Amino acid sequence: MKNYLINLFKTTKLKLPYLSEIDPTFSVPGQSNHGDYATNAAMILSKKLKRNPKDIANEIITNLDYDKNIIEKIEIAGPGFINFYFTASYNSQIVKDVLDEKENFGKSKKYAGKKAMVEFISANPTGPLTVGHGRNAVVGDTVANMLEWIGYSVDREYYFNNAGRQMRVLGDSVRLRYLELLGQKSTEGGEFPEDYYQGEYIKDIAAKLKNEYGDKLVNEDAEGKFKQAAEKEIFADIIKTMERIQIRMKNFFNENTLYEEGKIKALLDEFKKKNLSYEKDEAVWLKLTELGNDQDKVIVKATGEPTYRLPDIAYHITKYDRGYDLMIDLFGSDHSATYPDVLAGLRALGYDASKVKVLIHQFVTIMEKGEVVKMSTRKANYITLDELVDEVGSDVVRYFFNMRSITSHLNFDLDLAKKQSDENPVFYLQYAHARIFSILRMTKDEGLNSSLENLELLITKEEQNLLKKLYEFPDDVIYSAENFETNRITSYLEELAALFHRFYTECRIIGSEKKLAEARIALCIAVQTVIRNGLSILGVSAPEKM
Repeated sequence: MKNYLINLFKTTKLKLPYLSEIDPTFSVPGQSNHGDYATNAAMILSKKLKRNPKDIANEIITNLDYDKNIIEKIEIAGPGFINFYFTASYNSQIVKDVLDEKENFGKSKKYAGKKAMVEFISANPTGPLTVGHGRNAVVGDTVANMLEWIGYSVDREYYFNNAGRQMRVLGDSVRLRYLELLGQKSTEGGEFPEDYYQGEYIKDIAAKLKNEYGDKLVNEDAEGKFKQAAEKEIFADIIKTMERIQIRMKNFFNENTLYEEGKIKALLDEFKKKNLSYEKDEAVWLKLTELGNDQDKVIVKATGEPTYRLPDIAYHITKYDRGYDLMIDLFGSDHSATYPDVLAGLRALGYDASKVKVLIHQFVTIMEKGEVVKMSTRKANYITLDELVDEVGSDVVRYFFNMRSITSHLNFDLDLAKKQSDENPVFYLQYAHARIFSILRMTKDEGLNSSLENLELLITKEEQNLLKKLYEFPDDVIYSAENFETNRITSYLEELAALFHRFYTECRIIGSEKKLAEARIALCIAVQTVIRNGLSILGVSAPEKM
């Protein structure tokens, strides 16, 4: 529908040259009685042309050379909106498109040939993934899926640092637990330091080392076997957790390689060469005030240790060097005040910072019976992503993390997540998909098959609403991907499922005239296809039985 209107206005520019001055947009009106699509083109043009928008709207309509088999009527509404009503027979043709394209319906080549990277999770290997990491993981993977659906070639990347204080503390945490297992005091006072890693997973790693080496590591340095074993075990655990929710990374990028390959030194030299840095109090500062930020920031401390800004800028330069047209960074809200410094540094070096899109997600709270939940203390004072998957399953975890805007704090309701009823949106959608399989089995037993020959018989309000909703799917995928809004896909699917259940309640298949029944079966298959396609974007399964 939308593409038809866009092309219609393009051809009308020959008659009305002023249409070339705008790029008209078409949207689905909030109320169905206002048409299938509407445009405010006349209202925008009224300012440019200094004419009454209703007069302009009438002139546009008069000059539109449209097919009356496609558009039933066009009306002017309000201050100058142009509302388009498509014919029932045209609406029904979407079923053919869906059944022809099957699993490709909703995909586009809009960004074919473009290369994107989505960097997400990026947790240092100091412990298991938490529910906070879970939201980052699921949304990041779904954004990557959406970008693939609109034509991008997408790489998923995990950026981590296995050096620095965090990792030294990790290694020493394992060392002290190892000594405890050997019956030795871990510290002079015998107390395990409060600022060390407390989880049982540290004891598990220490126990494995004791079983393998006995007491041979008593004099081992914390950054030797202890740190290496911890990193290996924790990363293996992280990868297993990601696989449980269907996430597979293309690349793992170690921050330490930036130092090993001289990229940090080269970046410092470049800042100095361009007079963008200076020394003060034995530290190196970046002239961020000259780059539009509020204050200058330290990039190398007096101790000689870089702050996060320096390796992050160097890391992003590698993304440009690798030829990405779009670079997505997904961070928790604790990064909201820090990433502008990195973008300012990139701009100062001449890089197009508009290619970097930073997405900030809010925190997650697990709720049960209206109370905040602490599911276990085994892994320390937080809930692991594995524990959440154990409780409700991968499908629910992925759907619930996707169904709210990342700008909103997410209350993950365990009671709702476990319900096997229409209140649970995951159950509601999967049930709609499985129900259509059940319908197809029943109709087959009755000797009824899908047919595209009599789709013009689909004229009831329930059928037409369902058909129009199918038309929206490709546009919704593009909009969702371009705006990185995974929750728009969940909203679309829930609306589609609601329209389907209403249709099935009001429109009989078995017992209807054969031609109508077989057209309705084709409509059911089209709905099932779109539900399955939408769920696949979200990384959620589409079962045949429930």
